[in-house]
Amino acid sequence: MTNNTFKPCDLVIYGALGDLSKRKLLISLYRLEKNNLLEADTRIIGVDRLEETSEGFVEIAHKSLQSFLNNTIDEAMWERFSKRLSYLKIDLTQAEQYQQLHNAIDAEKRVMVNYFAVAPFLFKNICQGLQSCGILNRESRMVMEKPIGHDLKSSQEINDVVADVFHEDQVYRIDHYLGKETVLNLLALRFANSIFTTNWDHNTIDHIQITVGEDIGIEGRWEYFDKTGQLRDMLQNHLLQILTFVAMEPPADLSAANIHSEKIKVLKALRPITPNNVDDKTVRGQYTSGYIKGSAVPGYLEEEGANTESTTESFVAVRVDIDNWRWAGVPFYMRTGKRTPNKRTEIVVNFKQLPHNIFKDSFKDLPANKLVIHLQPNEGVDVMMLNKIPGIDGNIKLQQTKLDLSFSETFKKNRLFGGYEKLILEALRGNPTLFLSREEIEQAWTWVDSIQSAWAQNHSAPKPYPAGSWGPVASVALLARDGRAWEE
Repeated sequence: MTNNTFKPCDLVIYGALGDLSKRKLLISLYRLEKNNLLEADTRIIGVDRLEETSEGFVEIAHKSLQSFLNNTIDEAMWERFSKRLSYLKIDLTQAEQYQQLHNAIDAEKRVMVNYFAVAPFLFKNICQGLQSCGILNRESRMVMEKPIGHDLKSSQEINDVVADVFHEDQVYRIDHYLGKETVLNLLALRFANSIFTTNWDHNTIDHIQITVGEDIGIEGRWEYFDKTGQLRDMLQNHLLQILTFVAMEPPADLSAANIHSEKIKVLKALRPITPNNVDDKTVRGQYTSGYIKGSAVPGYLEEEGANTESTTESFVAVRVDIDNWRWAGVPFYMRTGKRTPNKRTEIVVNFKQLPHNIFKDSFKDLPANKLVIHLQPNEGVDVMMLNKIPGIDGNIKLQQTKLDLSFSETFKKNRLFGGYEKLILEALRGNPTLFLSREEIEQAWTWVDSIQSAWAQNHSAPKPYPAGSWGPVASVALLARDGRAWEE
C-alpha cells in the first residue's frame, strides 16, 4: 500500500559500506519495506569510495540483515527491497566524480534525499560536489548525523558549510532518540491528559531525573570516544533533547516551527554552569575494571588502544536548573554513563509529598507519587501511588503500588518502530518536526561548552567508578546534599 500524498525519493546514502549504514540504515529501510511504508518508485543508492558493484552492494545488504535483524528475513520482501538498491563508487573528495549521480537520479520523478552517514569533515566535500554537478533543486533534502561538531565553534562551521548549499528547511539533523515512541508519547502524555497538564510545574513536582545508562564499554571506538567524552557524546544531544520535551511549554500546534520554538526557549533558560559552581553541579567519572552481568570487563584505561593518561569522562551527572516561571526551584538531575549495571533510559517525575499524613500506621512519611517513563528497554509508563491493602480488621493499611502501561502489552496489534525507522520515513516524507534546528544545536552547545570550559579551568579530573555500578559515589552525593536520591 502506497500513500499517494508522498512523492517517491532517490535516497543517496554516503558512506553506504560503513558501520552506521550496515547496522542501522539498511535494516531500518528493510523494515519500512516490510511494513509497506516505502513509496513504490523510491530508490536507494549506496555511495562509497570502495570498489564495488550494485550486485555486490545487494549482497552486503543481505549479509547485514542476516547479522543484525532480530528476526527471519522475509524472502519475498527482500526480493522487492533488493530491487531498489544500486551502488556508485565515488571518492567524496573529488568533485568531478559526483557527475555519476546524474544517471542515477531522476529529479522530475523523485525527490533527492542525501543521507550523510560519514564523518563531518566530509560534509563540505559532499555539499560542494553536489553543488558543482548541478543536481540539486529546491525539493532536495539532506540528512546529517551527530556529532554536529565538538563545540559551538565547530558546529557553526559545519552548519555554515551546509547552509551554503541547502536552505534550513532542507536540512534534517537526526537524533535517533527523537524517533522513539516513548519520547514522542511525552507530547501526548503532557498535552492530551489534563491530570498531567495541570500538574506539570513547580507547584506539584519536586524534581525530575533523567537517566541514560549503557552496559557496554567503548566497543573499539576508543580513539573517537576519548576525543569526545560522555558529556559531548550523550548529554549534549540525547539527554538535552529529552529534557526539552519534558520541560517545554505547550506549542500552539504540532508544526515543526512551533515545537522547535518551545524547545529553544528551554535551552535558553538553562542556568549556566561556571567555574564557581561546576563542582557542586556536576560529577565526572571514568570506569575501572569490574563485572557486568557476572562477567569481568576491563577499565576504560585498560581498553584496547587506550592512552593510560587519559582524563576523558565515561560518566557524567549534572544538576540542571531552568530559570523560568514553570520550573523555578525544580531541579532536573541528569546522568549518563558507560559500563552501568544495565542498559536503561528513563525519566522519573517525582511529585511533592503531601503536607499532612493521616496514615502514620503505614508510613511515617507518605512516599511521594512518581511517574516513571521507560524509554528503553521495556517501553512504557508507570505511576507509583498508594492504595489500601484489602482487609476487614478495621485498620487502613497502605501499600505502594504501580499502575503499569506497557507499550508492548497495551498495543499488541501495533508494532513499535525503532528511532531510525521513524526518522528515515519522516525525512523521505519531508516532515521536519522530529529533527533538530540549527538554533537548537547551537544553544545546546553554548550550555555544554560552559561545563567543558569550567572543568578545564578547575582541572576537574574524573572520579573512578567500578564497571557494573551507577557511577562514582560523588554522583550519589549530588542528590544527597539536596535531600534526594537516584531512582534505582
